[in-house]
Amino acid sequence: MNKKMASRSNGPIPESSQGVSWGQFTLRIPLIHTRLEWPEFIQGLAITLSTSMALTPLLMSAFGLTFEEAVTVSLIHYLLVSSSPILFGEPFAGGWITPALPLALAYILGSYDDPTTRFQAMTALSIDLALILFVLGITGAGNRIMHWMPEPLKAGIILGAGLAAIQRVFVDDIDKYMNTPIATSAAIVICLLLAFSSPITKLKTRSSVIRILATYGLLPGFLIAGIVGFLTQEIQYEISWGVLNPPFMSLWEKTSPFFIGWPSTEMFVSGLPLAFVAYILVFGDMITGTELIKEANSKRPDEIIDLNSNRTHLSLSIRNFVMSIVSPFFPSQGCLWTGVQVVIINRWKEGPSKMQSLYSGISSYYVCGLPLLMLFYPWITLLKPLLPIALTLTLVLTGIACASVAMSKPRSSYENGAVFLSAIALATFSPAIGLTLAVAITLLLTGWSERSESKTESS
Repeated sequence: MNKKMASRSNGPIPESSQGVSWGQFTLRIPLIHTRLEWPEFIQGLAITLSTSMALTPLLMSAFGLTFEEAVTVSLIHYLLVSSSPILFGEPFAGGWITPALPLALAYILGSYDDPTTRFQAMTALSIDLALILFVLGITGAGNRIMHWMPEPLKAGIILGAGLAAIQRVFVDDIDKYMNTPIATSAAIVICLLLAFSSPITKLKTRSSVIRILATYGLLPGFLIAGIVGFLTQEIQYEISWGVLNPPFMSLWEKTSPFFIGWPSTEMFVSGLPLAFVAYILVFGDMITGTELIKEANSKRPDEIIDLNSNRTHLSLSIRNFVMSIVSPFFPSQGCLWTGVQVVIINRWKEGPSKMQSLYSGISSYYVCGLPLLMLFYPWITLLKPLLPIALTLTLVLTGIACASVAMSKPRSSYENGAVFLSAIALATFSPAIGLTLAVAITLLLTGWSERSESKTESS
Protein backbone atom coordinates (compact mmCIF):
# COMPACT_ATOMS: atom_id res chain seq x y z
CA MET A 1 0.00 0.00 0.00
CA ASN A 2 1.12 3.53 -0.70
CA LYS A 3 0.54 5.28 2.60
CA LYS A 4 1.62 8.73 1.40
CA MET A 5 1.72 9.80 5.01
CA ALA A 6 3.85 12.90 4.52
CA SER A 7 3.01 15.23 7.36
CA ARG A 8 2.65 18.90 7.97
CA SER A 9 2.59 20.71 11.27
CA ASN A 10 -1.11 20.11 11.77
CA GLY A 11 -1.19 16.40 11.01
CA PRO A 12 -0.93 13.73 8.33
CA ILE A 13 -2.97 13.63 5.17
CA PRO A 14 -6.25 11.72 5.58
CA GLU A 15 -6.47 7.97 5.32
CA SER A 16 -8.76 8.41 2.31
CA SER A 17 -5.82 9.56 0.18
CA GLN A 18 -4.08 6.21 0.48
CA GLY A 19 -4.04 3.90 -2.49
CA VAL A 20 -2.24 1.17 -4.35
CA SER A 21 0.78 2.39 -6.33
CA TRP A 22 1.45 0.99 -9.79
CA GLY A 23 4.28 2.73 -11.62
CA GLN A 24 3.69 6.47 -11.54
CA PHE A 25 -0.01 5.94 -10.87
CA THR A 26 -2.15 5.29 -7.80
CA LEU A 27 -5.29 3.15 -7.71
CA ARG A 28 -7.90 4.46 -5.27
CA ILE A 29 -10.78 2.02 -4.90
CA PRO A 30 -14.05 3.83 -4.08
CA LEU A 31 -15.40 3.18 -0.57
CA ILE A 32 -12.02 1.68 0.42
CA HIS A 33 -9.50 4.40 -0.33
CA THR A 34 -12.07 7.17 -0.85
CA ARG A 35 -15.23 8.05 1.05
CA LEU A 36 -18.64 8.49 -0.57
CA GLU A 37 -19.48 12.21 -0.54
CA TRP A 38 -23.26 12.39 -0.93
CA PRO A 39 -23.64 15.95 -2.34
CA GLU A 40 -21.17 15.16 -5.14
CA PHE A 41 -22.66 11.71 -5.70
CA ILE A 42 -26.18 13.12 -6.17
CA GLN A 43 -24.93 15.86 -8.52
CA GLY A 44 -23.03 13.24 -10.50
CA LEU A 45 -26.15 11.15 -10.96
CA ALA A 46 -27.99 14.15 -12.37
CA ILE A 47 -25.27 15.92 -14.33
CA THR A 48 -22.37 13.65 -15.22
CA LEU A 49 -24.48 10.77 -16.50
CA SER A 50 -26.67 13.14 -18.54
CA THR A 51 -23.96 15.18 -20.22
CA SER A 52 -21.87 12.07 -20.92
CA MET A 53 -24.53 10.98 -23.44
CA ALA A 54 -24.64 14.32 -25.29
CA LEU A 55 -22.81 12.85 -28.30
CA THR A 56 -25.45 10.14 -28.81
CA PRO A 57 -27.51 11.99 -31.50
CA LEU A 58 -24.36 12.83 -33.46
CA LEU A 59 -23.11 9.25 -33.30
CA MET A 60 -26.44 8.12 -34.72
CA SER A 61 -26.87 10.74 -37.47
CA ALA A 62 -23.30 11.17 -38.72
CA PHE A 63 -21.59 7.91 -37.73
CA GLY A 64 -24.28 5.34 -38.46
CA LEU A 65 -24.71 3.85 -34.98
CA THR A 66 -27.96 2.62 -33.46
CA PHE A 67 -29.22 4.28 -30.28
CA GLU A 68 -28.04 1.35 -28.16
CA GLU A 69 -24.59 1.39 -29.79
CA ALA A 70 -24.28 5.16 -29.29
CA VAL A 71 -25.17 4.81 -25.61
CA THR A 72 -22.55 2.07 -25.31
CA VAL A 73 -19.94 4.45 -26.75
CA SER A 74 -20.93 6.98 -24.08
CA LEU A 75 -20.62 4.25 -21.44
CA ILE A 76 -17.08 3.37 -22.57
CA HIS A 77 -16.05 7.02 -22.71
CA TYR A 78 -17.48 7.54 -19.23
CA LEU A 79 -15.53 4.61 -17.81
CA LEU A 80 -12.30 5.94 -19.33
CA VAL A 81 -12.88 9.48 -18.03
CA SER A 82 -13.72 8.24 -14.52
CA SER A 83 -10.57 6.10 -14.55
CA SER A 84 -8.58 9.35 -14.29
CA PRO A 85 -9.05 9.81 -10.50
CA ILE A 86 -9.78 6.16 -9.66
CA LEU A 87 -7.25 4.14 -11.68
CA PHE A 88 -4.53 6.73 -12.36
CA GLY A 89 -4.80 8.86 -9.21
CA GLU A 90 -5.28 12.18 -11.01
CA PRO A 91 -6.63 15.02 -8.80
CA PHE A 92 -8.65 16.46 -11.69
CA ALA A 93 -12.29 15.99 -12.70
CA GLY A 94 -11.77 14.68 -16.22
CA GLY A 95 -13.88 15.55 -19.23
CA TRP A 96 -13.83 16.24 -22.94
CA ILE A 97 -11.37 18.54 -24.68
CA THR A 98 -14.53 20.50 -25.42
CA PRO A 99 -13.05 23.44 -27.40
CA ALA A 100 -11.50 20.94 -29.83
CA LEU A 101 -14.85 19.23 -30.50
CA PRO A 102 -16.20 21.70 -33.10
CA LEU A 103 -12.83 21.76 -34.87
CA ALA A 104 -12.80 17.97 -34.96
CA LEU A 105 -16.37 17.80 -36.29
CA ALA A 106 -15.62 20.34 -39.01
CA TYR A 107 -12.56 18.36 -40.07
CA ILE A 108 -14.07 14.86 -39.90
CA LEU A 109 -17.52 15.61 -41.33
CA GLY A 110 -16.08 17.91 -43.99
CA SER A 111 -13.33 15.53 -45.14
CA TYR A 112 -14.91 12.07 -44.96
CA ASP A 113 -18.31 10.96 -46.21
CA ASP A 114 -19.03 7.55 -44.72
CA PRO A 115 -19.07 6.28 -41.11
CA THR A 116 -16.18 3.82 -41.62
CA THR A 117 -13.67 6.41 -42.80
CA ARG A 118 -14.92 8.86 -40.18
CA PHE A 119 -14.19 6.39 -37.40
CA GLN A 120 -10.81 5.61 -38.96
CA ALA A 121 -10.01 9.34 -38.97
CA MET A 122 -11.12 9.54 -35.32
CA THR A 123 -8.73 6.69 -34.54
CA ALA A 124 -5.89 8.50 -36.31
CA LEU A 125 -6.56 11.75 -34.43
CA SER A 126 -6.73 9.99 -31.07
CA ILE A 127 -3.50 8.05 -31.66
CA ASP A 128 -1.79 11.24 -32.85
CA LEU A 129 -2.79 12.98 -29.61
CA ALA A 130 -1.78 9.96 -27.51
CA LEU A 131 1.69 9.98 -29.12
CA ILE A 132 2.10 13.74 -28.62
CA LEU A 133 1.12 13.41 -24.96
CA PHE A 134 3.47 10.47 -24.46
CA VAL A 135 6.51 12.03 -26.11
CA LEU A 136 6.11 15.50 -24.60
CA GLY A 137 5.26 14.05 -21.20
CA ILE A 138 8.13 11.58 -21.03
CA THR A 139 10.68 14.18 -22.21
CA GLY A 140 9.25 17.19 -20.36
CA ALA A 141 9.21 19.15 -23.63
CA GLY A 142 5.55 20.15 -23.21
CA ASN A 143 6.37 22.90 -20.73
CA ARG A 144 9.05 24.33 -23.00
CA ILE A 145 6.74 24.39 -26.05
CA MET A 146 3.99 26.20 -24.18
CA HIS A 147 6.46 28.77 -22.83
CA TRP A 148 7.88 29.33 -26.31
CA MET A 149 4.51 29.78 -28.05
CA PRO A 150 3.37 33.43 -28.31
CA GLU A 151 0.22 34.38 -26.41
CA PRO A 152 -1.55 35.75 -29.53
CA LEU A 153 -1.22 32.35 -31.21
CA LYS A 154 -2.64 30.58 -28.14
CA ALA A 155 -5.50 33.08 -28.04
CA GLY A 156 -6.14 32.62 -31.76
CA ILE A 157 -6.41 28.86 -31.33
CA ILE A 158 -8.85 29.25 -28.44
CA LEU A 159 -10.98 31.82 -30.28
CA GLY A 160 -10.93 29.66 -33.41
CA ALA A 161 -12.40 26.80 -31.40
CA GLY A 162 -15.09 29.16 -30.10
CA LEU A 163 -16.01 30.37 -33.59
CA ALA A 164 -16.16 26.78 -34.85
CA ALA A 165 -18.49 25.85 -31.98
CA ILE A 166 -20.91 28.70 -32.75
CA GLN A 167 -20.74 27.94 -36.49
CA ARG A 168 -21.53 24.27 -35.82
CA VAL A 169 -24.74 25.20 -33.96
CA PHE A 170 -26.09 28.16 -35.93
CA VAL A 171 -24.83 27.42 -39.46
CA ASP A 172 -23.82 23.81 -40.09
CA ASP A 173 -26.52 22.20 -37.90
CA ILE A 174 -29.17 24.92 -37.98
CA ASP A 175 -31.79 22.39 -39.12
CA LYS A 176 -31.30 20.44 -35.89
CA TYR A 177 -31.63 23.65 -33.89
CA MET A 178 -34.91 24.43 -35.64
CA ASN A 179 -36.37 21.07 -34.63
CA THR A 180 -36.74 22.43 -31.08
CA PRO A 181 -36.17 26.20 -31.39
CA ILE A 182 -38.16 27.32 -28.33
CA ALA A 183 -36.86 24.66 -25.93
CA THR A 184 -33.27 25.01 -27.12
CA SER A 185 -33.35 28.82 -26.98
CA ALA A 186 -34.79 28.75 -23.46
CA ALA A 187 -32.03 26.39 -22.34
CA ILE A 188 -29.31 28.55 -23.89
CA VAL A 189 -30.65 31.74 -22.28
CA ILE A 190 -30.82 30.14 -18.82
CA CYS A 191 -27.31 28.70 -19.05
CA LEU A 192 -25.78 31.90 -20.43
CA LEU A 193 -27.37 33.99 -17.69
CA LEU A 194 -26.17 31.67 -14.94
CA ALA A 195 -22.66 31.39 -16.37
CA PHE A 196 -21.87 34.75 -18.01
CA SER A 197 -24.21 37.44 -16.67
CA SER A 198 -22.62 40.10 -14.44
CA PRO A 199 -25.94 41.01 -12.70
CA ILE A 200 -26.65 37.33 -12.00
CA THR A 201 -23.10 36.85 -10.70
CA LYS A 202 -23.66 39.69 -8.22
CA LEU A 203 -27.02 38.21 -7.28
CA LYS A 204 -25.33 34.90 -6.36
CA THR A 205 -23.81 36.54 -3.29
CA ARG A 206 -27.28 37.48 -2.00
CA SER A 207 -29.41 34.56 -3.19
CA SER A 208 -28.69 30.99 -2.16
CA VAL A 209 -31.16 29.74 -4.79
CA ILE A 210 -29.29 31.46 -7.65
CA ARG A 211 -25.97 30.30 -6.21
CA ILE A 212 -27.12 26.68 -6.05
CA LEU A 213 -28.58 26.81 -9.57
CA ALA A 214 -25.30 28.18 -10.92
CA THR A 215 -23.30 25.34 -9.37
CA TYR A 216 -25.30 22.78 -11.35
CA GLY A 217 -23.82 23.85 -14.69
CA LEU A 218 -25.91 22.61 -17.64
CA LEU A 219 -28.61 20.98 -15.51
CA PRO A 220 -30.94 24.01 -15.00
CA GLY A 221 -31.00 24.72 -18.74
CA PHE A 222 -31.43 21.03 -19.43
CA LEU A 223 -34.48 20.84 -17.12
CA ILE A 224 -35.99 24.03 -18.55
CA ALA A 225 -35.60 22.61 -22.05
CA GLY A 226 -37.39 19.43 -21.02
CA ILE A 227 -40.32 21.32 -19.51
CA VAL A 228 -40.64 23.97 -22.21
CA GLY A 229 -40.22 21.39 -24.97
CA PHE A 230 -43.02 19.26 -23.51
CA LEU A 231 -45.38 22.26 -23.09
CA THR A 232 -44.75 23.48 -26.64
CA GLN A 233 -44.96 19.91 -28.01
CA GLU A 234 -41.49 20.21 -29.53
CA ILE A 235 -40.46 17.19 -27.46
CA GLN A 236 -42.34 13.93 -26.95
CA TYR A 237 -41.23 11.45 -24.33
CA GLU A 238 -41.50 7.75 -25.03
CA ILE A 239 -40.33 5.89 -21.94
CA SER A 240 -39.27 2.28 -22.44
CA TRP A 241 -38.71 -0.29 -19.73
CA GLY A 242 -36.03 -2.87 -19.34
CA VAL A 243 -32.27 -3.13 -19.03
CA LEU A 244 -29.79 -2.33 -21.80
CA ASN A 245 -27.53 -5.15 -22.84
CA PRO A 246 -24.62 -3.12 -24.29
CA PRO A 247 -24.01 -4.32 -27.87
CA PHE A 248 -20.21 -4.27 -27.59
CA MET A 249 -19.57 -6.67 -30.46
CA SER A 250 -21.76 -4.94 -33.04
CA LEU A 251 -20.30 -1.60 -31.90
CA TRP A 252 -16.71 -2.73 -32.31
CA GLU A 253 -17.49 -4.16 -35.75
CA LYS A 254 -18.46 -0.62 -36.78
CA THR A 255 -15.81 1.39 -34.91
CA SER A 256 -12.69 -0.54 -33.91
CA PRO A 257 -9.69 -0.50 -36.28
CA PHE A 258 -9.32 -4.23 -35.60
CA PHE A 259 -12.58 -4.71 -37.54
CA ILE A 260 -12.89 -1.76 -39.95
CA GLY A 261 -9.20 -1.41 -40.76
CA TRP A 262 -6.50 0.93 -39.56
CA PRO A 263 -6.29 4.55 -40.70
CA SER A 264 -4.18 5.36 -43.72
CA THR A 265 -0.87 7.17 -43.39
CA GLU A 266 -2.54 10.21 -44.93
CA MET A 267 -5.10 10.25 -42.10
CA PHE A 268 -2.37 10.22 -39.45
CA VAL A 269 -0.43 12.99 -41.19
CA SER A 270 -3.42 15.25 -41.95
CA GLY A 271 -4.69 14.87 -38.37
CA LEU A 272 -1.42 15.95 -36.71
CA PRO A 273 -2.10 19.73 -36.76
CA LEU A 274 -5.51 19.25 -35.12
CA ALA A 275 -4.01 16.86 -32.57
CA PHE A 276 -1.40 19.49 -31.72
CA VAL A 277 -4.12 22.14 -31.35
CA ALA A 278 -5.93 19.77 -28.98
CA TYR A 279 -2.70 19.29 -27.02
CA ILE A 280 -2.41 23.06 -26.55
CA LEU A 281 -5.96 23.10 -25.17
CA VAL A 282 -5.20 20.11 -22.92
CA PHE A 283 -2.07 21.80 -21.60
CA GLY A 284 -4.13 24.90 -20.78
CA ASP A 285 -6.51 22.68 -18.81
CA MET A 286 -3.56 21.16 -16.93
CA ILE A 287 -2.43 24.63 -15.92
CA THR A 288 -5.95 25.65 -14.90
CA GLY A 289 -6.52 22.52 -12.83
CA THR A 290 -3.13 22.80 -11.14
CA GLU A 291 -3.62 26.45 -10.21
CA LEU A 292 -7.10 25.77 -8.82
CA ILE A 293 -5.67 23.10 -6.51
CA LYS A 294 -2.66 25.17 -5.47
CA GLU A 295 -4.87 28.13 -4.59
CA ALA A 296 -7.18 25.96 -2.52
CA ASN A 297 -4.52 23.79 -0.86
CA SER A 298 -3.63 26.53 1.62
CA LYS A 299 -7.06 26.00 3.17
CA ARG A 300 -6.53 22.23 3.35
CA PRO A 301 -3.06 21.72 4.87
CA ASP A 302 -4.23 18.33 6.13
CA GLU A 303 -4.12 16.87 2.59
CA ILE A 304 -1.12 16.98 0.28
CA ILE A 305 -2.19 16.73 -3.36
CA ASP A 306 0.39 15.10 -5.62
CA LEU A 307 0.59 17.27 -8.74
CA ASN A 308 2.68 15.54 -11.39
CA SER A 309 2.63 16.83 -14.98
CA ASN A 310 4.40 13.75 -16.36
CA ARG A 311 1.83 11.45 -14.75
CA THR A 312 -1.00 13.54 -16.21
CA HIS A 313 0.54 13.38 -19.70
CA LEU A 314 0.98 9.61 -19.50
CA SER A 315 -2.50 8.88 -18.09
CA LEU A 316 -4.08 10.99 -20.84
CA SER A 317 -1.95 9.21 -23.43
CA ILE A 318 -3.14 5.80 -22.19
CA ARG A 319 -6.80 6.87 -22.07
CA ASN A 320 -6.70 8.31 -25.60
CA PHE A 321 -4.95 5.24 -27.02
CA VAL A 322 -7.39 2.79 -25.43
CA MET A 323 -10.31 4.89 -26.64
CA SER A 324 -8.85 4.99 -30.16
CA ILE A 325 -8.95 1.21 -30.58
CA VAL A 326 -12.22 0.51 -28.73
CA SER A 327 -14.66 3.34 -29.44
CA PRO A 328 -12.79 6.16 -31.19
CA PHE A 329 -14.23 9.63 -30.80
CA PHE A 330 -11.77 12.48 -30.65
CA PRO A 331 -11.66 14.53 -28.37
CA SER A 332 -13.61 12.75 -25.62
CA GLN A 333 -10.64 12.07 -23.31
CA GLY A 334 -9.40 15.33 -21.83
CA CYS A 335 -7.81 16.50 -18.60
CA LEU A 336 -10.36 18.77 -16.95
CA TRP A 337 -14.06 19.50 -16.62
CA THR A 338 -13.46 22.98 -15.23
CA GLY A 339 -16.94 23.66 -13.88
CA VAL A 340 -17.07 20.41 -11.95
CA GLN A 341 -13.51 20.88 -10.64
CA VAL A 342 -14.48 24.31 -9.27
CA VAL A 343 -17.64 22.97 -7.60
CA ILE A 344 -15.73 20.13 -5.91
CA ILE A 345 -12.82 22.31 -4.80
CA ASN A 346 -15.11 24.94 -3.31
CA ARG A 347 -16.57 22.37 -0.92
CA TRP A 348 -13.18 20.70 -0.33
CA LYS A 349 -11.84 24.07 0.88
CA GLU A 350 -14.43 24.12 3.65
CA GLY A 351 -12.50 21.44 5.53
CA PRO A 352 -12.42 17.69 6.30
CA SER A 353 -15.84 17.83 7.93
CA LYS A 354 -17.34 18.82 4.57
CA MET A 355 -15.18 16.67 2.28
CA GLN A 356 -12.71 14.17 3.64
CA SER A 357 -10.48 14.21 0.56
CA LEU A 358 -10.38 15.86 -2.85
CA TYR A 359 -10.12 12.38 -4.37
CA SER A 360 -13.30 11.36 -2.52
CA GLY A 361 -15.18 14.34 -3.97
CA ILE A 362 -14.07 13.65 -7.54
CA SER A 363 -14.72 9.92 -7.29
CA SER A 364 -18.19 10.57 -5.87
CA TYR A 365 -19.03 13.07 -8.61
CA TYR A 366 -18.21 10.40 -11.17
CA VAL A 367 -20.56 8.03 -9.35
CA CYS A 368 -17.54 5.97 -8.23
CA GLY A 369 -16.93 5.06 -11.87
CA LEU A 370 -20.11 2.97 -12.09
CA PRO A 371 -22.64 4.58 -14.47
CA LEU A 372 -25.34 2.02 -13.75
CA LEU A 373 -28.20 4.32 -14.72
CA MET A 374 -26.92 4.25 -18.30
CA LEU A 375 -27.98 0.60 -18.43
CA PHE A 376 -31.64 1.28 -17.60
CA TYR A 377 -34.00 2.08 -20.46
CA PRO A 378 -36.34 4.33 -18.38
CA TRP A 379 -33.40 6.68 -17.74
CA ILE A 380 -31.82 6.70 -21.19
CA THR A 381 -35.14 6.91 -23.06
CA LEU A 382 -36.24 9.80 -20.82
CA LEU A 383 -33.07 11.65 -21.82
CA LYS A 384 -33.10 10.62 -25.50
CA PRO A 385 -35.13 13.58 -26.90
CA LEU A 386 -33.07 16.02 -24.82
CA LEU A 387 -29.63 14.86 -25.93
CA PRO A 388 -29.44 17.07 -29.09
CA ILE A 389 -30.15 20.05 -26.80
CA ALA A 390 -27.41 18.92 -24.42
CA LEU A 391 -24.88 18.90 -27.29
CA THR A 392 -26.06 22.32 -28.47
CA LEU A 393 -25.70 23.73 -24.94
CA THR A 394 -22.22 22.28 -24.65
CA LEU A 395 -21.11 23.85 -27.93
CA VAL A 396 -22.67 27.28 -27.27
CA LEU A 397 -21.21 27.56 -23.77
CA THR A 398 -17.86 26.39 -25.13
CA GLY A 399 -17.97 29.08 -27.80
CA ILE A 400 -18.74 31.87 -25.31
CA ALA A 401 -16.17 30.63 -22.80
CA CYS A 402 -13.45 30.36 -25.47
CA ALA A 403 -14.20 33.88 -26.71
CA SER A 404 -14.06 35.23 -23.17
CA VAL A 405 -10.66 33.66 -22.50
CA ALA A 406 -9.19 34.55 -25.89
CA MET A 407 -10.27 38.19 -25.85
CA SER A 408 -8.63 38.75 -22.46
CA LYS A 409 -5.16 37.92 -23.83
CA PRO A 410 -4.39 40.56 -26.52
CA ARG A 411 -2.53 43.65 -25.30
CA SER A 412 -2.37 45.75 -28.45
CA SER A 413 -4.26 46.37 -31.67
CA TYR A 414 -1.66 44.25 -33.49
CA GLU A 415 -2.36 41.30 -31.21
CA ASN A 416 -6.12 41.83 -31.55
CA GLY A 417 -5.77 41.57 -35.31
CA ALA A 418 -3.54 38.51 -35.13
CA VAL A 419 -5.91 36.70 -32.77
CA PHE A 420 -8.99 37.49 -34.86
CA LEU A 421 -7.44 36.51 -38.21
CA SER A 422 -5.85 33.36 -36.75
CA ALA A 423 -9.22 32.32 -35.31
CA ILE A 424 -10.95 32.77 -38.68
CA ALA A 425 -8.24 30.71 -40.39
CA LEU A 426 -8.56 27.87 -37.88
CA ALA A 427 -12.37 27.87 -37.98
CA THR A 428 -12.55 28.05 -41.80
CA PHE A 429 -9.77 25.89 -43.23
CA SER A 430 -8.49 22.37 -42.60
CA PRO A 431 -6.35 21.96 -39.44
CA ALA A 432 -3.06 21.92 -41.37
CA ILE A 433 -3.82 25.03 -43.45
CA GLY A 434 -5.50 26.80 -40.55
CA LEU A 435 -2.60 26.27 -38.16
CA THR A 436 -0.05 27.23 -40.83
CA LEU A 437 -1.94 30.45 -41.56
CA ALA A 438 -2.28 31.19 -37.82
CA VAL A 439 1.48 30.84 -37.32
CA ALA A 440 2.21 33.04 -40.35
CA ILE A 441 -0.30 35.69 -39.23
CA THR A 442 1.15 35.78 -35.72
CA LEU A 443 4.71 36.01 -37.04
CA LEU A 444 3.88 38.82 -39.50
CA LEU A 445 1.67 40.93 -37.20
CA THR A 446 3.23 40.51 -33.77
CA GLY A 447 6.53 38.70 -34.19
CA TRP A 448 7.58 35.66 -32.19
CA SER A 449 9.38 37.24 -29.26
CA GLU A 450 8.30 36.49 -25.72
CA ARG A 451 5.89 39.12 -24.48
CA SER A 452 6.90 41.19 -21.48
CA GLU A 453 4.71 41.40 -18.41
CA SER A 454 4.05 45.10 -18.89
CA LYS A 455 0.99 45.88 -20.91
CA THR A 456 1.72 47.08 -24.41
CA GLU A 457 0.22 50.32 -25.53
CA SER A 458 -2.43 49.96 -28.18
CA SER A 459 -1.42 51.61 -31.40
